[in-house]
Amino acid sequence: MTALTTEEILRGLAENARAPYGAARNARAETLAAAAEAGGDRELFRRALDGLIDAYEWSAERTKMVVPFARLLQEYDRDPSAFADHEVHGLFWRFKWVAGRIVESPEIPLAAVERWLTDMERRYRLAGYSERAVRQAEFHLADATGDEARMDRAAAAWTAAARDRMSDCHACEINTQGWYWARKGDDAKAIGIWEPVLSGGKSCMEEPHRVLAHSLLPLVRLGRLDEARSHHLRGYRMARGKDSLLRSVGRHIEFCALTGNESRGLEILAEHAAHLGPLTDVESQMEFAGGVLVLLRRLAELGHGHRPAVPYQGTGHTVDELYARLSADATAIAARFDARNGSPHVSEELAGRIGRQPLVDVLPLGVRSAGLPAATAPVGVRPPAVSDASAPAATDDPDFAALVKHARTARQKGHPSADALWARVGELADAGAELPDHAVSADLLEFRATTAARAGAEQARGLFAEAAAAQRAAGQHARAAYALLGIAGAAAQSGGETGEIRRLLAVAAEAARALEETDPVRARRIAVAELTTLQIESYLRGRETPEEERQPVDAHLATGLEDFVTALDSGVRTDAEDVADIVAEAELALARMALTTGDLVRAEPLLTSAAHRCLTAERPWEAVEPLSLRARVLAARNDMEGAEALARAALGHAAELTDPEEHAAVRLTLAEILLHRTGAADEAAAHALDAAHWLDQAGRTATGGARARLLLSRAYAEADRTAEAAEVLQSALPDLVEHGEQEAVEARRMLGGLLSRLYDQRAAAEQYLLAAETAKGWDDPRPQASLAHSAAEALSGAGLRDQSRSAYGRALELWRRAGDNPVGEVRVLRSLAWLTVDGRAGDEEYGQARALMEQALTVLEGSEEPELRYERAQTWQQLAALLEDSVNEDEYGEEDEGDAPSRAPELAAAVRAEIAALLDRAATGYATLGGDALRERFQCAVRAAWTEHALGRAQDGISRMTALVADLRELEGAEAAEFARQAEQVRERLG
Repeated sequence: MTALTTEEILRGLAENARAPYGAARNARAETLAAAAEAGGDRELFRRALDGLIDAYEWSAERTKMVVPFARLLQEYDRDPSAFADHEVHGLFWRFKWVAGRIVESPEIPLAAVERWLTDMERRYRLAGYSERAVRQAEFHLADATGDEARMDRAAAAWTAAARDRMSDCHACEINTQGWYWARKGDDAKAIGIWEPVLSGGKSCMEEPHRVLAHSLLPLVRLGRLDEARSHHLRGYRMARGKDSLLRSVGRHIEFCALTGNESRGLEILAEHAAHLGPLTDVESQMEFAGGVLVLLRRLAELGHGHRPAVPYQGTGHTVDELYARLSADATAIAARFDARNGSPHVSEELAGRIGRQPLVDVLPLGVRSAGLPAATAPVGVRPPAVSDASAPAATDDPDFAALVKHARTARQKGHPSADALWARVGELADAGAELPDHAVSADLLEFRATTAARAGAEQARGLFAEAAAAQRAAGQHARAAYALLGIAGAAAQSGGETGEIRRLLAVAAEAARALEETDPVRARRIAVAELTTLQIESYLRGRETPEEERQPVDAHLATGLEDFVTALDSGVRTDAEDVADIVAEAELALARMALTTGDLVRAEPLLTSAAHRCLTAERPWEAVEPLSLRARVLAARNDMEGAEALARAALGHAAELTDPEEHAAVRLTLAEILLHRTGAADEAAAHALDAAHWLDQAGRTATGGARARLLLSRAYAEADRTAEAAEVLQSALPDLVEHGEQEAVEARRMLGGLLSRLYDQRAAAEQYLLAAETAKGWDDPRPQASLAHSAAEALSGAGLRDQSRSAYGRALELWRRAGDNPVGEVRVLRSLAWLTVDGRAGDEEYGQARALMEQALTVLEGSEEPELRYERAQTWQQLAALLEDSVNEDEYGEEDEGDAPSRAPELAAAVRAEIAALLDRAATGYATLGGDALRERFQCAVRAAWTEHALGRAQDGISRMTALVADLRELEGAEAAEFARQAEQVRERLG
């Protein structure tokens, strides 16, 4: 291999310093260090060793830095005078890193580790540094060996010593200090110590990444679940894919395993499966594997041990197999540490960690997770407990007769708990419990028929027929009439023949009317039969009507429902007793029809009446939907206060609901309404999070769950929880893009904005471009233009000038095709102008940029709308800034041999005069907009005054400031007064 020249090594070091951390950077650094050593240039060799140590420190090969550091230390001991001040500082700074790496290397004997620390202490003392860093290194050694007394002494000495140039950054120190107290079992104190990092006050290259991971389990143990969730979403996003943060990734996996989020933990593991094999840094390997083992043990306990996990070094493994492999690897590493340390401390800590038990049943995280398949020991979240004493939840109550009585009461009241109660009755009956009466068998047949019908099962019709016969035999004729109606409904559901369905409906209605006059539920059976007949007849008409002739609303059904309500309300029906909830159901159906056609005026009183009837009938759970829908009506009318009150009332009445989708619907309604109120975003997020969780429980993750996550992301974004918003939306994106082009575009647009706020401009541009591609075929070019514009801005922010220029060009073409957005067109032209002179630019580039600015002014020529006047003033101001840059570049830029000579002073003066004139125009334009553009007006006026000063016309500048002060003093408000004060200061400096 040809030896590298000094210039090639220097270029390689510079390029490698910009490369991502990881194995590739480490390998290049090793090659460059070897080449530098072979070349004999000692200064270059030292520089290459620095690069190699730094590369190792931020990778999964941290412990490899010991050898190059020892070489660097030898160089220093041989000739300290050869080291510049910054090199000496770097050497001592890296000594701290190495002190940690030798503790993490079980092959280095304990005596050698102690000698390193002693040498570090000696060198720091001679160099005049505090013992703070030395005591911190001793703390880590004491922790590794399990010497609690020494660790406590070192911790006290470390925190007592003065901070100096060798002290770790505040964020890193806070990380370790908080972890020390968490290790001692004082979670509250640990969180308190970590607070400056968790709140963003202290940060560094790996903080708050590590502190966020450390804080997860302490927060859960403290019951601060919202914070734990937030820290997981923020922290995992920061740690994902970073080799040096594998330990933190392991903590996130462990957190998922102990909070009922095993599927999420498995997904995180899959993203990092490449790191499951042996690592150079064996302690990182053990720590990462420790978190994974907690997850695998939990999966096995849930009955998933036989299922595939993730590959290990390219070979597939089940959960049990992977657990055995990783456990063997981790315990072997722990044994090596124990042998080195002379104690079982590391093995005991590893075993204790792997054996940790779940801290909560389920902590909803908000992100989409595929979920685990059914297993032998499933764990899930149950619906809220029933609070109605008359309809208790199913229990192991030995009084079977009492349980049956409760189930019948709940069924009669229409209580949501009825299904759970009958299911429990069925379990006990199947287990051989003695039936309290012969009608129970009929009741159970009816329950099973109803359950089958809800599931769309083909056997539902037969089960209803059996139930009807059994109920008649048991003398429960009202229940038999209900079962007959079920037969008709099941026949319709299964696509039965129209005539037969109508015959079955007639039979059911006749059975209801044939009930004894004294039967207390006769009126209800008749009303239910009539309402069901109306609804099924509507279905049959729709089936018989060609698709092209169908209307959004069935007018015959609407008329029939109105007559039904009128008959029961007007007293025409003498048997209209105890049917308020059935009338409410008819009104709700009418309201939904009105909402379908956008008739809010018609819908609102129907919803009001339906909710009132349900509450009057003491069926508050049935008032939830009409209250929620009415809340949406009021929100559409911009009565947000009234809408919020109704949504909260609906949520209060939803406590006894057991259907997950119903819980989700009411929470989504309230969340959407809250997003319109300032300061309510966090509460909106909490409700959207609950909704997403309930929809997951209902198996609606990909549909309703995805939309709930979209709303959750909006709420997080509104609350400035950008990282959480992005993490949630990214998890839901694969589902959202399947919901149609419109939803896919909006989801990608929103995600692009979030990623831009997180300074991930490349990823943001990708989302904008994908959204633009989806919108390409739309008749309206404006959405695609807007997306191309956003993509161009993100590409520019990522430093991808050529791609940005291309995207801006596409946006300009589309804005011009749309023809009705001069603002978009002008802003693209201005951006293209700046992009043209980005980097080293000459007269030609500045000429092109100026031409683009002038095109923008042409687009705005003659426009008098306030928005366009603002854009014209902006363009004058930016053209002035562009010209000022060109003058400064010409006057102060470096000249290479062969460059054209600088422009003549008189030409520069002419350009500055033009700048002053442009700034005058801009300030005048802003002045016409009043207080809305006060800041921009002030900036232009001050810049113009200083330009006059640069032209040797200081008095003109002073006159400008005097006029500005006078104008500002005539305006009201604190902002105008502050700008007047600043203008006076500028006037004084100009003098």
